Amino acid sequence: MGFRCGIVGLPNVGKSTIFNALTAAAIDAENYPFCTIEPNVGIVPVPDVRLDTLAELAKTRSKVATQMEFVDIAGLVKGASQGEGLGNQFLGHIRQVDAILHVVRCFEDSNIVHVDGEVNPLRDMEVISTELVLADMETVEKRLVKTRNQAKSGDKELIAEAAFLEQLLGVLNEGKPARTVVPENDRERRVLQALCLLTTKPVLYVANVSDEDLEGGNAYVDQLVAAAEVEGASTVTIAGGIEQELSLLEPEEQAEFLRDMGMEEPGLNRLIHAGYALLNLITYFTVGEKETRAWTITRGTKAPGAAGKIHTDFERGFIRAEVIAYDEYVSCGSESAARDKGVLRSEGKEYTVNDGDCILFRFNV
Repeated sequence: MGFRCGIVGLPNVGKSTIFNALTAAAIDAENYPFCTIEPNVGIVPVPDVRLDTLAELAKTRSKVATQMEFVDIAGLVKGASQGEGLGNQFLGHIRQVDAILHVVRCFEDSNIVHVDGEVNPLRDMEVISTELVLADMETVEKRLVKTRNQAKSGDKELIAEAAFLEQLLGVLNEGKPARTVVPENDRERRVLQALCLLTTKPVLYVANVSDEDLEGGNAYVDQLVAAAEVEGASTVTIAGGIEQELSLLEPEEQAEFLRDMGMEEPGLNRLIHAGYALLNLITYFTVGEKETRAWTITRGTKAPGAAGKIHTDFERGFIRAEVIAYDEYVSCGSESAARDKGVLRSEGKEYTVNDGDCILFRFNV
């Protein structure tokens, strides 16, 4: 699968509650810091009504959703970059994910202690961001010292690398994430990628609110949204308590609960889709009587690369892709009808797969 979102935040902000709801996992979600020590991992199907529609049209015997992996990472405290709390473990676990879902507490509850004594979304955001930046500064400084020493030989490549590292360190010193630095050439891209910096990872903020604030929000949510927009990041608002309750219900009970709450879908569906978009992912489908399946690829993937998600032989022996756009498939009602109407297209190796494409790959090995 290869797409992992790490759920992070200060202790007692609702990370484990949200993870429980996402995965319907019975893990601890207690009212004390560092309840989550080793990261919990859950595989979550990506909700997609298109898959249901295609499976129904094809009268398929098996339906398989695409999936994402969510990792519930231990709560962070100020000083984590220097080893405070579970800092070193926390930072190590973040390095292993592709994107960060930063849960921020936006509710008051005297029964749930806040690690800093009071609810303050902006301060909470800054604590996490600062610790990630400080950890990255240490990484870049170590690399810069080594590169400067090597550059004394007069090697132009190493001199240029040192200059880029100095630029990167300057951005971090300003408290800005490394993702704001745009490499100007392949060399700089390689250096940045090799550093595996925490602040290069895309971030989605999750405002965890009380049940009564789910629809209208509150001043805390407003502060969070405004601060996230400055970073160019998005925010999703959910009520962790409601979502966990929903996750324990049967499908019919869920539907009734949502109607009573005036909700069209669980808030976690929006969170999953937002995480999907954050990683710049799209879905294509393979449709048949035996199986209809959704597949995850990165936006911009060519047809052979998409075929390789099914099996490496499909990519190695790729001949062509027979493609029907989702809307056209639904309009025609079947693959054979799409062929008859001439909306099925034969695409070659340079074809860029679009979100919703229904594809049959032809290959030979």
